[in-house]
Amino acid sequence: MTRRYWNIDLEGMIKAGVHFGHGIKKWNPKMAPYILGKRKGTHITNLIRTARFLSEACDLVFDAASGGKHFLIVGTKNKAADLVASAARKARCHYVNKKWLGGTLTNWSTTETRLHKLRDLRAEQKMGKFNHLPKRDAAILKRELSTLQTYLGGIKYMTGLPDIVIIIDQQEEYTALRECIILGIPTICLIDTNCDPDLADIPIPANDDAIASIRFILNKLVYAISEGRSSYIRNSSLRAS
Repeated sequence: MTRRYWNIDLEGMIKAGVHFGHGIKKWNPKMAPYILGKRKGTHITNLIRTARFLSEACDLVFDAASGGKHFLIVGTKNKAADLVASAARKARCHYVNKKWLGGTLTNWSTTETRLHKLRDLRAEQKMGKFNHLPKRDAAILKRELSTLQTYLGGIKYMTGLPDIVIIIDQQEEYTALRECIILGIPTICLIDTNCDPDLADIPIPANDDAIASIRFILNKLVYAISEGRSSYIRNSSLRAS
């Protein structure tokens, strides 16, 4: 039973194509409990189970956000990149939507060094320091800043490991998932019919290829996080008064 109502309707999921899985030859047998059947050589996900796990995930992120916890959303596929960035900004979460750099979490000290470098270069650029350097030196720093911004821009304000990681496409983001498992960071994974549901703390069976499906899942999670953050702010104000 969920503690809150998240308006996860079957009609909306069907319109978004959440139920379409991969071809029957590309499946993980562990996904059998989440599959309703087959249609034209494609597995069809059981949306009743999708709704249940998505509701559980919304409950989890609401409670975490209500407690001031921090989230990281990971989705680097071209189809998901813009959706991930937009959702993360809306819910004030950290995000990685280009390429996952190995060791981002498990080698946090190195990541911190890169983030400090990113912030320093951004500050220098804003102050116009690049304009006073020889063209070659300025060009090198601009390229370095561009690279850091591309890969780390979504986590530039992250000061420590996230409390919960939301992963779009378990297969694509396996390295990130393994780092979370090693560190014991809870994960919520959007899993298609070719994934291993045992690897995620909360697996959400759904189409991880269709933009509409990814958007549907992210919108529900973002709404729950935003509601939780509002609750946290209200409670903080009450405690302060």
